[in-house]
Amino acid sequence: MSIFGNRKKKKYRTFLQDSETGADDTREYERGRGVWGKHYWFSGRVQGVGFRYRACYIASSLGVTGWVRNNWDERVEMEAQGTREDLARMVEMLYRQSFIGIEGVEEKVVPVEVESGFYAR
Repeated sequence: MSIFGNRKKKKYRTFLQDSETGADDTREYERGRGVWGKHYWFSGRVQGVGFRYRACYIASSLGVTGWVRNNWDERVEMEAQGTREDLARMVEMLYRQSFIGIEGVEEKVVPVEVESGFYAR
């Protein structure tokens, strides 16, 4: 038994919930802030050259969230969320890294996922 008796806990609405329905509005909130989600596939000399480490460092310095991983087909796959400018700057900075030889980039827009940082998988 609690010292507060049988009082029911109030259910508070978070600022990311719709006031009428209580539905989660995270995607609308992120879109309103100008945050985009993009999925990338990098090809070329991108494995074994520190690509993932540098991607994590660059993304963190720009405030971009998401993840990066090596694929079996010798490409590197990355999903990132940030402003258009930050995402474009991150890719540009990856192109300028020594030892990394990006020959091609495929990208597609994906729904924004709320993440707290950028990490290598």
